[in-house]
Amino acid sequence: MSALAALVRAYDRMAARHEVPAFGYSQEKIGFLIPLNEDGTPAGLPIDLRRGEGRKRAAPLMPVPQPTKRTSGIAPNLLWDKTAYVLGVTAGEGRRTAQEHEAFRERHRQWLAGSNDPGLQALLGFLDGWAPQRFAELGWPEEMKDQNVVFALEGERLDGVMIHDRQAARDLWARLSAADGRGEAACLVTGERGPVARLHPAVKGVWGAQSSGASIVSFNLDAFTSYGHEQGDNAPVSEAAAFAYASALNRFLERDSGHRIQIGDASTVFWADASAALAGQAEKLFAAFFVDERQADTAEERKVEAWLAGLREGRPVEDLRPDLPPGVRFFVLGLAPNAARLSIRFYLEDEFGVIAERYLRHLARMRIEPPPRQEGPSMWRLLIETAVLRKSENIQPNLAGAWMRSILTDTPYPRTLLSALIMRLRADHDVNALRVAILKSVLIQNYAMEVPVSLDPAFKDPGYLLGRLFAVYEQVQTAALGREVNATIKDKFYGAAAAQPRKVFPLLERGSAPHLSKIGKQNKGRKVNLEILLGEIMETMSPGEDPFPASLPERSQALFALGYYHQRNDFFRKPDKTSPEAAPQ
Repeated sequence: MSALAALVRAYDRMAARHEVPAFGYSQEKIGFLIPLNEDGTPAGLPIDLRRGEGRKRAAPLMPVPQPTKRTSGIAPNLLWDKTAYVLGVTAGEGRRTAQEHEAFRERHRQWLAGSNDPGLQALLGFLDGWAPQRFAELGWPEEMKDQNVVFALEGERLDGVMIHDRQAARDLWARLSAADGRGEAACLVTGERGPVARLHPAVKGVWGAQSSGASIVSFNLDAFTSYGHEQGDNAPVSEAAAFAYASALNRFLERDSGHRIQIGDASTVFWADASAALAGQAEKLFAAFFVDERQADTAEERKVEAWLAGLREGRPVEDLRPDLPPGVRFFVLGLAPNAARLSIRFYLEDEFGVIAERYLRHLARMRIEPPPRQEGPSMWRLLIETAVLRKSENIQPNLAGAWMRSILTDTPYPRTLLSALIMRLRADHDVNALRVAILKSVLIQNYAMEVPVSLDPAFKDPGYLLGRLFAVYEQVQTAALGREVNATIKDKFYGAAAAQPRKVFPLLERGSAPHLSKIGKQNKGRKVNLEILLGEIMETMSPGEDPFPASLPERSQALFALGYYHQRNDFFRKPDKTSPEAAPQ
C-alpha cells in the first residue's frame, strides 16, 4: 500500500470518529471572531479566541472552508480570511491590501448573490458598510491585525455556530467546490473515478518547511507537462483522495497530536491500522522507543514505561500486550523540507510486532559495558553525539532519516554515521558510552563483526588492541603525574593515534619509561602490574607483523575507540588489577 493510500484509509477511520474535518473543510488557526447583528452591523468588539498569556497566546484550530492555494496572486477564502482580505488592514506596509480587500468584497458579492440566509445576508451587509478606516474608529485591537477572522450572528455566537457552519454556507461551499472541479479520471490512490484535483492541499507542520504549508505532489512548471496534461492531470488523484490524505497528514503533524516525533530534520508521523484503543496502545509504545523518557505521572504513562522496560529485557511483544493481536499494521512516514515541496525520507508499513522486534535488535547491538547513564536513549540524544558542539542544528541533514529507516527496516546503517562519529572523536576526544555504543552497533550491522560487549583480553583485532594499549599508556601517565595534569595523552594524541598509530605509539612507548620509573618509586607492585598489562597486550598482537601500522581505516578506528573505552573503564571497575590500594584512578 502506498503512503497516500494508507493516509486516505486513516482519514476514513478518523472521520468516523469526528477527529478530522469533513470533505472540503480544513483545520485553520482562527484568532478572532466578529459578531454581527442581522443587519450586518458589528455587535460589539471582536472576540479574541486565542489562548494563553502574553506573547505566547496561540490561535486555536477551527474547521473552515478549505483555503485557496496562494502563490503570487490574490485569492480570497470563503467566509473567512486574514484581516488584510476581510477588513483591509494589516500590521505591515501592505502594498496590495486594498486590492485584497476589494477582491474579498467582490467575490463574496458574487458568491452570496441570491441567498436568503440571514447569516450570509448579514455578512454581505457588513462588507457593504465596512471601510478600513473604521477599524481605528471603532477601537478594534491592534493585535487583531493579520490574524484569521470568522463571523457569527450574535444570537448564535454563544452556541458556537459560525456563519460558515450554517447549512446554507455548507451548501454554497459544496456548489462552489463542484464548479471548480476538473474532468473525471480513475484516481491513482483509490482506484475510483472522480473529479481530478488540479492542486493538492498544503501540508503544514513539517519542521523547516514553509509555514503556509508545502506539497507532496505538485506540477508547477512547464517542464512537468506531459502529453498535453497540465498540473494534476499528469498524475490524476481525485479531489476526495487529495483532501483525505492531506487532512490526515495535517492532523498527525499537529503539535501534541501523539502521532509525530522529530528525528533530526525528519518530521516523522506514525499511526496504526486498528481500532482506536488498540491503535493508541501501539502508537504510545512506538513513541516511547524514540523520544526522551518522561516522569510517569499517570497510570497510562507508567504502563508505557513498563512496556518499554519489558521490551528492553527481551520479552516478546505479545507477552507484554496480550490484547494487541498479531497482524496490527503500523505505518511510519518521515517528511523533510525540500524547496517548495516535501521530501519523503522514508515510508514503512509492517506489523507492529515486526517493527518492535527490529527495534529490540537495534538495542541489542547498542549494548555496551559499562552502559550509558540513560538506558535506551532517544534518537535525538544519539544524534547530537554526531554533531559539532552537540547542537541539534549541526546534525547532518540526511543522517537522521537514513538512520531511523535503517533501524525500522533492520538494514545497514548509513555510512555517514560512522564517519561522523570518527570525526567527532578526533576533534573533541570524548570517548563516551553513547558514542562507543553507536560505533559497536555499526560494526555489527554493517560489517557483520562479532564485537565484545565488555573488555575481552582475547579479542585480537589490531584496532581494538591499539585502543587498549593507548588506554594503558594514559593510565601510566595519570598514575605518575596525578589527576591534575593539564593535558593527558588522550587530549594531545588520541586523534593521531587512532588514525596513524606508527607516528604516535613509539613516542608513547618512550614517554612511558620515565613515568613507570616514577611509579616504581612510589608503588613497585603497581608498576609491575602495569608493565605486565602492557606486555600482555603486545603479545596478543599478531607475531611477525608491525604492531603499529601506518594508518587505520574507519572500521579499525571504531574498534580503537571500543578498546580504549573498555580498557579505561576496567581501571575504574577493577582497580585491584593494577593497584594494591584498590584506589580508583
